[in-house]
Amino acid sequence: MFTGIVEECGLVVTAGPRLQILARKVGAGVADGDSVNVNGVCLTVVNRALRETDEAWVLSFDLSPETLRRTSLGSVRPGDRVNLERPVTLIQRLGGHLVQGHVDGVGIVRRVEPAATGCEMTVEAPAAVSRYLVDKGSVSVDGVSLTVATRDGSTFIVALVPYTLQATNLDTKNVGDPVNIEVDVMAKYVERLVGEAR
Repeated sequence: MFTGIVEECGLVVTAGPRLQILARKVGAGVADGDSVNVNGVCLTVVNRALRETDEAWVLSFDLSPETLRRTSLGSVRPGDRVNLERPVTLIQRLGGHLVQGHVDGVGIVRRVEPAATGCEMTVEAPAAVSRYLVDKGSVSVDGVSLTVATRDGSTFIVALVPYTLQATNLDTKNVGDPVNIEVDVMAKYVERLVGEAR
């Protein structure tokens, strides 16, 4: 379980089925077999090695064909920045919202516009995902816990404050870029329970 509060941006070293990411902070605090949220996708560290030239860790992850097909990780390239977060512990504050790292769908960035503070990003979500989005509800975009400012059909807008733009890779997103979307799991549970009660 994660909070959607990104700890650092790692740098993709190798892309594809064996994803390798250079990470200083997160890399120092994980071991083989640990889970890490990478751009909103819960992955397992299969190898951790110190790269002495950078004094940073290279984390390796194996991506299944399903993960490559259902997330945007298949489109990352060496040199790309990715959002990284370790799982929450029972003694941490829950600063964002409960994020599982289970991507519900891949959205497309449709607009990025400056705002009074930071910017606003418009994302088009798949129909199967957008039904769970509500104004002022929580959403995870590439692993970042955000609030839906407004929703219109299959598109939604999130406000990105300067801190979020500095601390995550969302400042690199352009129109047409894919982003991983995870909706609030509570919405899915409510739908299931209400459906079964009918």
